[in-house]
Amino acid sequence: MTIIEAIVNVLKEHGKPLSHKDIYDFIINKEYYSFGAKDPVAVVRGEIRKHCYGIDFPSASPRKIFIEVKSVGQSKPLYDLWQGQVSNIPSLKIEKATKDQLPEEIIHGKYLEHIETIKNQLLNAINSSDPAFFERLVVTLLLKMGYGWHESEAGKVIGGAGDEGIDGIINEDKLGLEKIYIQAKRYNNKKVPPSEIREFIGSMNQKGAHKGVFFSSSYFTEQAMNSAEKAQGMTITLIDGEQLCEYLVQNGMGVAKVSTYELYEIDRNFFDL
Repeated sequence: MTIIEAIVNVLKEHGKPLSHKDIYDFIINKEYYSFGAKDPVAVVRGEIRKHCYGIDFPSASPRKIFIEVKSVGQSKPLYDLWQGQVSNIPSLKIEKATKDQLPEEIIHGKYLEHIETIKNQLLNAINSSDPAFFERLVVTLLLKMGYGWHESEAGKVIGGAGDEGIDGIINEDKLGLEKIYIQAKRYNNKKVPPSEIREFIGSMNQKGAHKGVFFSSSYFTEQAMNSAEKAQGMTITLIDGEQLCEYLVQNGMGVAKVSTYELYEIDRNFFDL
């Protein structure tokens, strides 16, 4: 019997959520599994959380067997069998634990916090730059993301006086038969209103365009998003400051890798576990 099978048996027998310590005690009492680890309680906790619905970190298992729950007045999380629906345990309030997290979970959570910090720093740097830089940035980003027939030759920045409402163009093929038109607005506290979307639509109509991307370092009003969605005969994608910084990080633009940490788990095939 494996550790997972032992945990499942204990939870089935009791028919209610248990703490990882209680699960371990019942495994020992029933002699379901013989532990050789120095800290077997931590082993049980680790196996449960790796297979827990709603708990995801790099070394977590894609196979979810358990669910973490907390009842009112209960300081430590309890675990039960996951039946595929969170509502199967209506009497308990489901919460995310912090004290009971595995080191891998803590690292993953701190990594996500780090990424959010970097994205905020990127946005501050963008808003401190001049509009011309912002126009170059978004054209380069689209090329980096794979749009255009060539990463260095397919994009063109045309913003400035007389740009006719278009700040950049991506040629999808070498002859320029298919184009993506770009508008870039570097706003700090102002949201993009629907009037600017309509102006972009008008500029695209004049050029017979049917693909457009509107970038903003701030956000779009709901009316602006509706205007883009209802554009006739064309597809307009809106990218706000938050999504822009997400793409910048994903494509390694404006950021430099400082350190890399590797996470390990036991190779069960190596030990024939």
